[in-house]
Amino acid sequence: MTVSRGEVEDFLYREAALLDEWRLDEWLDLLTEDAVYRIPPNDQPQGEIGNTLFTIADDIARIKARIVRLKSRNAHAEFPHSRTRRMISNVRILEQDDHTVTLAANFVIYRFRRNEDIRQYVGTYHFKLAKAASDLKIAERIVRLDALELASLGSVSFIL
Repeated sequence: MTVSRGEVEDFLYREAALLDEWRLDEWLDLLTEDAVYRIPPNDQPQGEIGNTLFTIADDIARIKARIVRLKSRNAHAEFPHSRTRRMISNVRILEQDDHTVTLAANFVIYRFRRNEDIRQYVGTYHFKLAKAASDLKIAERIVRLDALELASLGSVSFIL
């Protein structure tokens, strides 16, 4: 099964809408049972697990725990939750075989919180999507931020 860029873009736009609307359980359904979600450090965006301290390095168990926490009233950094708006562009299919699609895309996320300035997160997504029956699933999601430091961006308490 060959996947077109249009199909990949539709998938990414759907994912962005689910995250912007805080439909986190539905977003979780887009992931494979062995999915990983990573944000490497800004000073080593090409860093590897095992020799680099990542900002986030979640396996599927930690992703599920993150969603439970984000939906809880005890997640003070996200209660009430942030309003976000994601813009996805420059979607590129890098590789494709019978089982996976590897792609990259640029993003800007605007984050709005009460009594805070608007925060802008800019960077590149790198995905490995699994082709499952007639569906795509996220097997790997790597977020590389362009910011040289995170302090001015505040916490990364939501899903980039």
